[in-house]
Amino acid sequence: MEQINVLLVDDEDEFVKSLSERMQMRDLETDVASNGEQALKLVDKEVPDVMVLDLKMPGIDGLEVLRRVRKTYPDVQVIMLTGHGSEKDEKEARRLGAFEYLQKPTEMDKLVETIKKAHKYKKKIEDTT
Repeated sequence: MEQINVLLVDDEDEFVKSLSERMQMRDLETDVASNGEQALKLVDKEVPDVMVLDLKMPGIDGLEVLRRVRKTYPDVQVIMLTGHGSEKDEKEARRLGAFEYLQKPTEMDKLVETIKKAHKYKKKIEDTT
């Protein structure tokens, strides 16, 4: 199976570490950032296939990270994962180009499945360009 590089961005350290471990057990390559600024630096260093992004974070929030990543790296598929989102946030995230918008807590299998779909979609875009 082809390797999928996933960047996990969440300011809840324990949550993002355990998420990363659980994804690695499912053969996904993960990087972790605990805030928006760190996420943007990591993306500049190594562009992930898929980004799982928290909405509410101190400093640069998830929507701003999404906005910047989609502008600079339009192929990166971004999955918003939040425990505090509103319908307005979801609409804005989708308008900015989020691949999917999921509420926490979400089942691991569902998240992994969504990551795989996002990766497949990214591949399809790359194949047509």
